Amino acid sequence: MGVVLDVGALVALDKGDRETNRMLHRIRAEGVRTSCAVVAQVWRDGARQARLALALKGVDVVPLDEEADRRIGELLRATGTADVVDGHVALMVRPGDYVATSDVGDLGRLLDARRVRAALIQV
Repeated sequence: MGVVLDVGALVALDKGDRETNRMLHRIRAEGVRTSCAVVAQVWRDGARQARLALALKGVDVVPLDEEADRRIGELLRATGTADVVDGHVALMVRPGDYVATSDVGDLGRLLDARRVRAALIQV
């Protein structure tokens, strides 16, 4: 089991949300990963985002590649959704993972389409 961080989780960490920070520290040993697209959506100014920079230490940031981009497109078509970032996050989730997100509905739908069971944590 691992943890996948979506945009909402990184925004919460950047804002200093204690509950999200505690959750991340509790589960960090399990392996934490996020999408490079998630980081791109949240990162604006490293000089002003010390909390986020610290939170990203030890987080595996998964790049988009040619195989992923096509699988994301197929997943979005299958679910009638359009958010590439959510699609990449959904592809990164393995059975039994935790997913920290503010978008439980869309990610749940994407994971259902993949038939992957994961625990969605609302942040």
